[in-house]
Amino acid sequence: MRDHTNLRAYVLADELVLLIYKISISFPREEVYGLTSQIRRAAVSVPSNIVEGSARESEMEYLRFLEIAYGSLKESHYQFTIAARLDYVNADLIVECEQKFTETEKVLSALIRSLRKH
Repeated sequence: MRDHTNLRAYVLADELVLLIYKISISFPREEVYGLTSQIRRAAVSVPSNIVEGSARESEMEYLRFLEIAYGSLKESHYQFTIAARLDYVNADLIVECEQKFTETEKVLSALIRSLRKH
């Protein structure tokens, strides 16, 4: 079994979840069952799939869960851009979030690429 807590991708994804939850608290009330719920679900899916994949025996299964995590990461990033364009996100936080998304995408993508080479 792999220890997900040692993975930089997991640490970044976990930090991103907390950031998304803090930001989405201020989304309009009418978005509770829309964008708020959707972005939170997608964001939580990223570290959740990293954790689940780390518990799998085969490297192929591990890779599959990391790819699902990456898809959820891209989905939540897109949803974040929608929220930002709708002015739901404080302008001061947009840069911080974009940097966190970019770093997480790079690290997770590099991990996936390294596993595909094996």
